[in-house]
Amino acid sequence: MNIEKGFALRGRNPDVLTCIANLSNDEVFTPPEFANRMLDTVSASWAADHDGADIWANRTVKFLDPFTKSGVFLREITKRLITGLENEIPNLQERVDHILTQQVFGIGTTQLTSLMARRSLYCSKLANGKHSVTRRFNSEVGNIWFERTEHTWNAQGKCKYCGTNQASLDRGVDRESHAYAFIHTDNIKTRIAELFGGDMQFDVIIGNPPYQLDDAGHGRSASPIYHRFVEQAKELDPRYLVMVIPSRWLGGGKGLNQFRSTMLTDDRVRKLVDYENAQEVFPGVDFAGGVCYFLWDRNSHGQCEVTNVIGEDHVVASRPLDEFPTFVRNSAAVSIVRKVLSVNEQRMSEQVSSRKPFGIATNIRPEKSGDLILRWEKGEGPYPTNKVTVGNDIVEKWKVITSYVAYDHAGNPGKDGRRRVLSKIDILPPRTICTETYLVIGAFETKSEAESLVKYMKTRFFRFLMSQFMYSHHLTKNAYSFVPILDAQTTWDDKMLADRYDLTEDEVLFIATKIRPFEKT
Repeated sequence: MNIEKGFALRGRNPDVLTCIANLSNDEVFTPPEFANRMLDTVSASWAADHDGADIWANRTVKFLDPFTKSGVFLREITKRLITGLENEIPNLQERVDHILTQQVFGIGTTQLTSLMARRSLYCSKLANGKHSVTRRFNSEVGNIWFERTEHTWNAQGKCKYCGTNQASLDRGVDRESHAYAFIHTDNIKTRIAELFGGDMQFDVIIGNPPYQLDDAGHGRSASPIYHRFVEQAKELDPRYLVMVIPSRWLGGGKGLNQFRSTMLTDDRVRKLVDYENAQEVFPGVDFAGGVCYFLWDRNSHGQCEVTNVIGEDHVVASRPLDEFPTFVRNSAAVSIVRKVLSVNEQRMSEQVSSRKPFGIATNIRPEKSGDLILRWEKGEGPYPTNKVTVGNDIVEKWKVITSYVAYDHAGNPGKDGRRRVLSKIDILPPRTICTETYLVIGAFETKSEAESLVKYMKTRFFRFLMSQFMYSHHLTKNAYSFVPILDAQTTWDDKMLADRYDLTEDEVLFIATKIRPFEKT
């Protein structure tokens, strides 16, 4: 067998891993092209830290993908090492043997993906099989380990390691447990020593971890788990840690607040490449908030090089990740946010209601009689005052409401790179209330004040500041944290707001390129 062909793409034939990555399915497989972008980041950082040296020409560097699926990272690493070590180890077979036995390692996420990864790396599902490109392994698994792991259930029916629901995943030995070995342990260093040897120290940990697991919440509910893999990988103290994960962590939320705080204050996160639209990375995969990959460098401290990718546009800037209470996603927006926050004004998040502004859940409907009017998703009807548990102080006021679900699909920009952000905005008269489908943005004594707020909300300026918090399709009160509270007696427009905050022509144009007119669908 021609060993090189096992690692080389053929121009006339599609790469099977590219085909797999383009399939629409629950598993998020990394396309080879994207894996190589991440590897380029590793090689550039290594060169910068080692006087221009080529990491792929170093026979001592060890790589780990602790949640390998298709094996794409390990395959692409091996291809690069085969080329880079040609002078160091001229004999091709000896070179391949050395790389596969001494430099590249993986942990499968499931039985099936471990077989896929071995096939990608060894050209055989068995590391010691007759078709394997190396004869140095005595075991079938080689350096890609997988054994079924079980969850550890607590008294509340949750796994103590990943938090998943026992009713969902305690389903017998004939089905995958999705108890990922890398995070289902009290001591990851001990676990790695058991798998690969006690003296194993990885220089580079890289990959695409599982993102979420069912948590038995209301409806289709899942809790993020990718942050657990990041935290566990750091415990192994690699020189570099590179992972692609959903960008939702940048805004915090469900189980992610502590992780977000830790990451944003860690000045060893030296590169962050953020894609607002996940389909630019994973074709056929649709999830809110986009994706990003980061490089964490154990021995390097400083500002982070942030790259924002929207279509063909790339904005690159070096800045601290924790400059603002929330991470400002697009570097080009930083100057605008700085100008707005430099003015000592109250923020809209202080006046916007929490979920359930009147204590009424989304599934509640109007009743046959009542002295109030209840606005719900599809209409209005009577509702009794005695069932209003909160918000009684604004029942008699004019209220501006909008849905807490963003107008834009999954919170992502449209094909033109612009968002509308807010869906329908409405005014509720006195004695009209709403379910938690809506947030109350402001409550006033007069209708004219409410109308002024509506016009303010429709400005591009207002919605642009909100868009800095769009990591999902939900817009909570935190999404209004950058928006200033302004005089309700004044009818504001974008020209007046640009003048008020001394925005440049370029900044005004930038806002226009990101936010569409409100009435345009």
